[in-house]
Amino acid sequence: MQYEFQKEDAYRFRDHVRARTKERGEELIFAYCPQCQGGKKRDRDTFSINLRTGLFECKRASCGAKGNMLTLARDFDFSLGNDYDRYYQPEKFQYRKLPSKPIESKPPAVAYMRSRGISEEITKRYQITVKTDQPNILVFPFYDEKGKMVYVKYRKTDFQKGRDQNKEWCEASCRPILFGMDQCDMEHKTLVMTEGQIDSLSAAESGIKNAVSVPNGKSGFTWVPHCWDWLTKFETLIVFGDFERGSMSLLEDMRRRFPGQVRAVRQEDYRGCKDANELLQKHGREVVRDAVNRAELVPIKQIKRLADVEAVDLYSLERLRTNIPEIDSLLGGLYFGQLVLLTGPRGDGKSTFLSQLTAEALDQNYPCFIYSGEMMAHFVKRCLDYQLAGPSIRTEFGTDGKERHLMPEKTQAAINEWYRDKAFIFDNGCIEDDERDDLLTIVEKAIQQYGVKVVCIDNLMVALDISTGEDLYRAQSRFVGKLAKLAQLHNALIILVAHPRKIGNSNGEITNDDISGSSDVTNKVDVVMQYFRPAESRIPSEMPPENLRCFRVTKNRLTGKLTSKGQEISLYYNGRNKRIVGQGQDFSRVYGYINDGNGFADIEAAGTPFEQEDLVFD
Repeated sequence: MQYEFQKEDAYRFRDHVRARTKERGEELIFAYCPQCQGGKKRDRDTFSINLRTGLFECKRASCGAKGNMLTLARDFDFSLGNDYDRYYQPEKFQYRKLPSKPIESKPPAVAYMRSRGISEEITKRYQITVKTDQPNILVFPFYDEKGKMVYVKYRKTDFQKGRDQNKEWCEASCRPILFGMDQCDMEHKTLVMTEGQIDSLSAAESGIKNAVSVPNGKSGFTWVPHCWDWLTKFETLIVFGDFERGSMSLLEDMRRRFPGQVRAVRQEDYRGCKDANELLQKHGREVVRDAVNRAELVPIKQIKRLADVEAVDLYSLERLRTNIPEIDSLLGGLYFGQLVLLTGPRGDGKSTFLSQLTAEALDQNYPCFIYSGEMMAHFVKRCLDYQLAGPSIRTEFGTDGKERHLMPEKTQAAINEWYRDKAFIFDNGCIEDDERDDLLTIVEKAIQQYGVKVVCIDNLMVALDISTGEDLYRAQSRFVGKLAKLAQLHNALIILVAHPRKIGNSNGEITNDDISGSSDVTNKVDVVMQYFRPAESRIPSEMPPENLRCFRVTKNRLTGKLTSKGQEISLYYNGRNKRIVGQGQDFSRVYGYINDGNGFADIEAAGTPFEQEDLVFD
C-alpha cells in the first residue's frame, strides 16, 4: 500500500503535537522541533515540513531528525488514517498482553524502595516488584485510569555506567501513559507531575494526592496522545521535575501544553536537592509536602501585573529634540523606545531631513547608526557634514560660472574628531565569502557594542533581505515588527524611511495606506511623519518653490497629536548647507563640534569667520 502525502496531513500533525507554526514559501516551520524541543538553548525555527513533498528535517546538528510523514506517524503515534496505520504500523494494533491480576511486591523490591525512603505500604499500593529471576531489576507497572495495565518499565537497581548498557527501559509494543493514573482521585482537581517514578512515589509517600510521572523522561512525550483527554480533566498542574543547572525539567513543555493553570515547586524549596526523592531522603515527608503546597504560579512570559508596570511622567521621558519649534511643540520630540516612519514623495528630501535629525541627535550626545542602501557612505557623510558645518560653508564660482559650496579643511577635521566615537554607518562595500549578518542583527550589535541610541534606516525596501519565494508584504511586516521590538527592548529611537507606492488622492496627499508595503507597516510603528514639497498653488508668490517644504504627522501613538488637514507645518530648506528650519529661524545654528568646552563657539575651529546667516533662498 503506497502512502501519498497530503498537505492537510502536515497541518493535522501540527495540531496533534500542539505546535505553533508559520509558513514560509513551501515550508511549514515549527517554533520548536517536536523531537528535540530546541535543545538546551531552546533554538527556534529549526524544524520544518515541506508542504509539497511531506519531507521534514531539523537543522540542529545534535538532533538532525529527518524523514517523511510515515516517520512522524511512527514516532508520535500520529494517525494517517486507519488503512495506512494498519499497513505501516501493525504493532500499533498488537499491544503485548499484560497481566490482568494484581502484582505482588516481592521482598527485594520492598527492601530497595525502603532504602529510597518509600514505605512498604506505598510500594505494595503501586505494585512495585522485581523480576523473579533478576531481583536487581525493578518493575514499575503502569495502569490507566480504568485500572488496566498497559505499560511496564524496568530499572536496574545496581546500574554502573560503563558496565551496563541501560539503566531504564520499557516493555516493547506497549502504550506509554503516565505512571500512577489509577491512583488519582478525579474529584481532586490538582495533579502533581514528576520526571521519575520514584519521585512520584516520594510525593505519594509524603501524603500528596494525584502524583504521577512521565514514562520516558523529560524529553519523551509519546504519552501525550494517550493521556491528553484524562489530563485535561484537571484544573491545576504542579510540576515537580528534576532541578539541575538552574532549570526544572518538564516545566517549559507542560507550561505550553497544559490548558489549565500551571504551578511549579520553587527553587528554594528544593533545598539544593535534585528531585523529590532526594528531598524526601534528606529532609523528610513534611518538607516534600510543603514544597508542593508552596508551588508558585508559573508566569506567562508575555503577561505581567499592571501594578508592576512602572508609572512614568510622559513629560520626563527621554526624547530627541528636532530643534524645529513647530515639530517639537506638536510631538514633544521623538521619544526613545519608538519606531518612527518617515515618508514622502521620491526626491522631495526625506534623506536630507533624516540626516538633519542625525545631526541633532549627535549634538544631543546620542550615538547614531546610519543605514543607507541607496547612497554610498561618502554621499551620506557629505550631507551630514554640510548640515553640521552650516555657516562655515563658503560659496565660490567656478570657471563655468556655477556655484560651488566648499567646506574648510579645519571644519571637516573638527567634525570628524567630534563625532568619531558616536557616528557609525553600515559598510555597503563589505563583501565577504562567509555569510553576512542580517541588518537586524547588525543594528542590535551596534546598539549593544557602540552604545547607539538613534538608528536611521534609509529605506525599507533596500533594507529587506527577502528569501526566495517569500512573500514581500510578509517580509516587510516581520522586519518592521522586529525593528519595533528592538526599539522597545533597548530604549532606542529607530527612524525608518519608506516611500509611498502611490499618491492617494487628487490633491496629491499621502495617506498611511499609500505607504509602500502592507498596512502592517504603519500599524506597527509609533509615529508616521511626512516630509514633502507643497503643491504650487499653496506656495506664496514671493517664495521660491524649491525652498519651501511641508511636514505632516498622520500617526502619533503616544500623545495622539496630529497635523490638521491643510494646516501642515511649513519648513524652509537651504541648498547651500542642506539645513532645514522652521518659521522665524535662521540657518546659523551652532553645533557642538565648534564648542570650546565652555559653551562658546570656537571661531578658529569653524575654519572661517563665523557670521549670522540670514534666511535667504538664493
